[in-house]
Amino acid sequence: MAPRTRVLKGTPAHQGFSFPAEWARHRATWISWPRPEGISFPGRYQDAIDNIVEVIRTIAQFEAVYLNVPNIDYEDIVRARLAYRKVPTRRIRFHHIRTNECWTRDHGPAFVLRTRRGKTEAAIVDWGYNAWGGKYPPFDADDAVPTRAAQALALPVFYPGIVMEGGAVDFNGAGTVMTTTSCLLNKNRNPHLTRGDIEQYLKDYYGQQHVIWLGEGIDGDDTDGHIDDLARFVDARTIVIGIERDPGDANYKVLKANRRTLDRLRDQDGHAFEVVELPMPRPVVYRKQRLPATYMNFYFVNGALLVPTFGDARNDAKAIELLQQVLPRRRVVGVDCRALIWGLGAMHCLTQQQPHF
Repeated sequence: MAPRTRVLKGTPAHQGFSFPAEWARHRATWISWPRPEGISFPGRYQDAIDNIVEVIRTIAQFEAVYLNVPNIDYEDIVRARLAYRKVPTRRIRFHHIRTNECWTRDHGPAFVLRTRRGKTEAAIVDWGYNAWGGKYPPFDADDAVPTRAAQALALPVFYPGIVMEGGAVDFNGAGTVMTTTSCLLNKNRNPHLTRGDIEQYLKDYYGQQHVIWLGEGIDGDDTDGHIDDLARFVDARTIVIGIERDPGDANYKVLKANRRTLDRLRDQDGHAFEVVELPMPRPVVYRKQRLPATYMNFYFVNGALLVPTFGDARNDAKAIELLQQVLPRRRVVGVDCRALIWGLGAMHCLTQQQPHF
């Protein structure tokens, strides 16, 4: 018998919950292990697994990793794979939660926190999930992940009743959420909602006060323009954005337009943002397909920032150097994502943080 789900009424904001910034302390990182019969890595599944194992190894140096696998048989297979690659498992915990694909940022649990009587309490927001506008069915197992995680952790759940993906939003930890018009206003998500409606959902269910919008996403991004491929907060006042210097590249005009937009945006208190420009990697093309390689798909862990790299020695090193300057108190670590990006996602897409509570 499946555990009961405790459903919370109202909204997280009304009940005092909010979504923490990614750099807040984590209890763990959730990752869904990809199935060989999945659609994310045609012809390169084993290569992608090698990348994912290295991501897990690196994260486990800093915090616990919670791995979603369908059942005990899969758990045994994954344990053997980790052991073969000499990945220590003392910080790895398995959850028997079935998934269609591995992109936990978008289908995973969104944790919100509140403090009452000196105690931090957590809940999970279970947004609807439709595989980026119905592009890649089936997605029923992915859609069920947040509630399954809530049952595993004995946490209550909020149900907004609309589609939302974790990679579509980024947070400054002070009340502002950043997103893109190309994704959240796309009619393949919530065609019945206006821009104002969507802003209200972001405020109500993420516990935020202010929404800022960028425009189009980068070339090769099949999510219709997720913010985590485009621009990211690194603290409450600072946004980093990728900039393409080659006028002949498909990303040149898009990134230039978004950079100009950032100059006009203000935070929840009316202040301008500090903007740091990062290079884009050389185009990554596989089987004649442009892949959405970007250093913006980095991921905060306890004490460090993990940055995807793509075999571009000059730009990989420059991006890491600039992020280290911005975050002098964290280790900035590059992790090879050249096989992982064939699934059209990288480090941030693969992970979802569970904040400390």
